[in-house]
Amino acid sequence: MQPGWNLGNTFDAIGADETAWGNPRVTRALLAQVRAQGFKSIRIPVTWGDHQGAAPDYTIDTAWLARVREVVKWALADDFYVVINMHHDSWMWLNQLATDHDNVLARYSATWTQISRALRDSPRRLVFESINEPQFSGTSGDAQNYELMNELNTTFQHIVRASGGGNSTRLLVLATLFMNADQARLDALVSTITALGDPNVATEVHFYGFWPFSVNIAGYTRFDATTRQDLTDTFDRVYNTFVAAGVPVIIGEYGLLGFDASLNAVEQGEKLKFFEFLGYYARTRNLTTMLWDNGQHFNRTTFQWSDPDLYQQIRSSWTVRSGTADTDLLFVHKSAPVTDATVTLNLNGNRLTSIVDGSRMLVRGKDYTVSADHQQVTFTAALLTRLVGARQDGVNAVLSARFSRGVAWKFRVTTYDTAVLQSAAGTTDSLVIPTAFNGDLLATMEATYADGSGNAGPQNWTSFKEFGRAFSPDYTTNRITLTAAFFAEVKDGATVNLVFHFWSGATVTYTLVRAGTQLTGTAA
Repeated sequence: MQPGWNLGNTFDAIGADETAWGNPRVTRALLAQVRAQGFKSIRIPVTWGDHQGAAPDYTIDTAWLARVREVVKWALADDFYVVINMHHDSWMWLNQLATDHDNVLARYSATWTQISRALRDSPRRLVFESINEPQFSGTSGDAQNYELMNELNTTFQHIVRASGGGNSTRLLVLATLFMNADQARLDALVSTITALGDPNVATEVHFYGFWPFSVNIAGYTRFDATTRQDLTDTFDRVYNTFVAAGVPVIIGEYGLLGFDASLNAVEQGEKLKFFEFLGYYARTRNLTTMLWDNGQHFNRTTFQWSDPDLYQQIRSSWTVRSGTADTDLLFVHKSAPVTDATVTLNLNGNRLTSIVDGSRMLVRGKDYTVSADHQQVTFTAALLTRLVGARQDGVNAVLSARFSRGVAWKFRVTTYDTAVLQSAAGTTDSLVIPTAFNGDLLATMEATYADGSGNAGPQNWTSFKEFGRAFSPDYTTNRITLTAAFFAEVKDGATVNLVFHFWSGATVTYTLVRAGTQLTGTAA
């Protein structure tokens, strides 16, 4: 099944049909194109709640079920392994299992009875997943949560197996609480699997990375040792608990949570390092990975990737490691003297073979040098001077470092000057700050009260605010927007000091004053 892809925000969408959340209807051409990208399995999340009748039968709408069956058959015909599940039902009604036990369990059972019956004769490449990201309200704590999870997974297994046909041995995927990989969640599922004694089960968890890095908050702008350790610890836990015992593990969704705000919420190079390492380490732990894609990655109309470099990095990671570097940004100040620039390489078992500028191969020893231990590359001032030319703001050249294996690492040679923010007025609905970025890129923003009383805005345990949720740069329209969510947690009558941190290393300060719903912003 490795690698896999999610048909997200389609059949799991809340509303009338599969287009309710903005994606087009699924076509056979789309599935064929996804298969051509190298994916071997496809997870088709399905939300059933909006398409069911009342108790006691909870009959699934025949047209909805027929449409799901149609797309499943298309995917199977394209030689995919196909995973279908119950998706947002987990929070729409199933989360009431503790407080409305009999009715909720009856609905869950009726739903899987109908799904099992409708698809019982499908090829074994069709896989059933018990429930997506299960959660419960009104419980006394995790001890009761684990009891409810055991009941759901056991009920699911019994219903599917009893339906006969291909379902008697079909691979069944059992969920942990929240599809979380904390050890206690894993251990609870071990108990269920042991009691079932079913050899044809797998487990599923989801992984969106170390949360502060994943959403770009608290200053975690880089794929650093902490973020890497979080990944290795998670994958080690699921390997040691399940894979080593012969139970497969599917990372049923993976990505970065910051993508919900913007694919640029995490800087490009740091993003690529995360995905390169994730693919590599998943291979070492024999984990099946399924990319979460709600339409943000692979365009379902044009069949193009929104970020081709990200896709190439992900695809390469399925088989080999790629070389990377501490940064993909080489900044040259607009007016300062140009100097040599040294970057540390992450060879990842490779060797640097060449560096090219477009179709021109750079000359080692003249355009760049490599340290004796091959861990650093230094770009000469003469090369950078030639590349930046008249020093127009922004990216002046893209250099590609090629390694013995994997994809090339791109360095963006960028001319910049300190960004200039203008004074602005607005309301707590939003404040738009006209900004001349001057070639620089915004990394993060700090917000503190001028009177020293602490951090301003949401998540005030940190001064560094969340990219997208609290602030968002727009390099096309030359502005930074501070959001309503940010001002919802800024004290009335307060003066707030902002510090904008840019990837060049420059910082710019800015002052906000709130008076009721009115805001004024002043450049330092």
